[in-house]
Amino acid sequence: MKRLFLFLLFGLFVIATFGQAKSGEQPEHINAEWVKANYTKREVMIKMRDGINLFTAIYEPNDKSVKHPILMQRTCYSASPYGEDNFADIWNSAKTYVENGYILVFQDVRGKNMSDGEYENIRPFIENKSLKKKKGKKIDTDEASDTYDTAEWLVKNTNNNGRIGVYGMSYPGFYATMAALSGHPAIKAVSPQAPVTDWFRGDDVHHNGAFFIMDMYNFLFWFEKAMTKQAHQKGFDGSKIRTTETLVKNDVYTDYLRMGAVKNFSASYGDSIASWNEVMNHPNLDEYWESHNVSLHCHDVKPAVMVVGGLFDAVCCYGAFRTYEAIREQSPATELYLVEGPWAHGGWTSSAREYFGNVRFASNMTSDWYHKNIEYPFFAYYLEGKGNKPAPGAKVYDTGTCRWKHYPDGWNNKAETTPYYLAANGELVTEKPLVQDFKTYISDPNKPVPYQMTPSKRRTTTYMLDDQRFASQRPDVLVYQTEPLTSELVLEGEVEVNLEVSISTTDADFVVKVIDVFPEDFAYKQDDNLSPHHSNEYPMSGYQMLVRGDIMRGKYRESFAEPVPFVPGEKTTVKYRLPSLCHTFKSGHRLMIQVQSSWFPLADRNPQKFCDIYHCDDSDFQSSQIKIFNTSSVCLPIKK
Repeated sequence: MKRLFLFLLFGLFVIATFGQAKSGEQPEHINAEWVKANYTKREVMIKMRDGINLFTAIYEPNDKSVKHPILMQRTCYSASPYGEDNFADIWNSAKTYVENGYILVFQDVRGKNMSDGEYENIRPFIENKSLKKKKGKKIDTDEASDTYDTAEWLVKNTNNNGRIGVYGMSYPGFYATMAALSGHPAIKAVSPQAPVTDWFRGDDVHHNGAFFIMDMYNFLFWFEKAMTKQAHQKGFDGSKIRTTETLVKNDVYTDYLRMGAVKNFSASYGDSIASWNEVMNHPNLDEYWESHNVSLHCHDVKPAVMVVGGLFDAVCCYGAFRTYEAIREQSPATELYLVEGPWAHGGWTSSAREYFGNVRFASNMTSDWYHKNIEYPFFAYYLEGKGNKPAPGAKVYDTGTCRWKHYPDGWNNKAETTPYYLAANGELVTEKPLVQDFKTYISDPNKPVPYQMTPSKRRTTTYMLDDQRFASQRPDVLVYQTEPLTSELVLEGEVEVNLEVSISTTDADFVVKVIDVFPEDFAYKQDDNLSPHHSNEYPMSGYQMLVRGDIMRGKYRESFAEPVPFVPGEKTTVKYRLPSLCHTFKSGHRLMIQVQSSWFPLADRNPQKFCDIYHCDDSDFQSSQIKIFNTSSVCLPIKK
């Protein structure tokens, strides 16, 4: 997990860091010396409408002969390095922007790092904000209004061309979405990348009500303790913040299992982490979660928007698709684009590579390719008036054929689906069985199904396409598959899960995984140019590639707001959706579906007793007999 945190900070300096050059000048070699000779860094405190000052670092070209576009990132992680003589590594992270003379702006959001004010996670968007102080009430402010006020100051106080672009990845992606909602006329283009969107249904904190404890237990502690003005003023040493790797003595599966119920994790904090307590105090979908759901407010979006996401993003896969879908539904006049590649969280900003985990893709998935062919042309068109207007619609990578696909009419998350039924003999069939039957397993929360095969001290970035053969061998994982396909099977969109189940207890989780089984004689060609962390030795014959999987907390099957218990032994329907995929199952491959009731320690364990899981005792955990009836189906978005 420590590496994840370092990666987030790196994304802040790298993604959030750009540079510029004199107009018309294309230097052969941009380095630190060139940037410092051609740029001036200013640090200012910009006053918001309610009097709160936000720390802002501005890198501006010394060339005053022309007006320059502005590219801004607002972040909760840090607009560092601090000090006007300390330059961020902009000469490496965004050379193209440096070459083309952008004014680069990085701002600590309200209440974080060197900015004043009080911080709030995913600060709610306020509709119809009051611009004046009312009797007994404060002026309405949110992240959109702070963006507006910042943009207004920048337009008046920099040598700009009147056009501002805003971008951000992960949590800063949320602030980019807020910029799109700010309504400032100078903001012409926005790119929310893997944006935090809905912390209950699908992003970092929960997936369909199940708590993603491995990430949250460490992230919330680090985020709340490290990213404060007090921490920076006291000479904060990030290496001393505890992470999974410092807490775990054996491996994360063993040690988290030993810690037991969620309330034991809470006790280890000593009631010191307010954001953790907020999660614990709101176990169900309520006004707290809905007020922090930005996808409910994507109306009348004025700037062009390019949403970027990773199909194997373990953090915000849901957020990118949902943000795109919300803007498309609520603001149809917006010039809207979607880019989804074969990347992990922020993979489009990292170093060039053609492998992800054990799976080989192609050269047109690298960060260099993305930046030159997608991101920069988007901002260049809207901020500089240069180049061609981006092709309309969506650009999505097919993770089976390893090629990009263009959808000029946009991406359809809710494509028409075809049911594949889970036959009791382990086959996947397209005709609904006439005679009821079932397969069964015992779900034991004391022996939960691990989310990956290899023990580790942190959550890996590659689990979303890892080999699932380890799970196929477990008695508490049901396996259904087709015969080798005689023709390609192309899936584009969300997967609908329709399980017909009965359980012996009053609650249970359900994990459904869509898997591409490679042929038994499959092997990649020898590649002598692999990066050091890759090898030609992993056995790819019969590889079971996870294409898409997700979890559903059973008690929320009818409503996230009003959970209901199962009646032991009674047949019950559990429906939910897996995030969109774009994958071609090639001829000779098999389609496999796995069903299980734990995914540990990615998600917290369900005690399989209807209760408040965040406050239950270790003694509440019990085994459950799970029956999956052959009338269950997984409905696939098959391209006709």
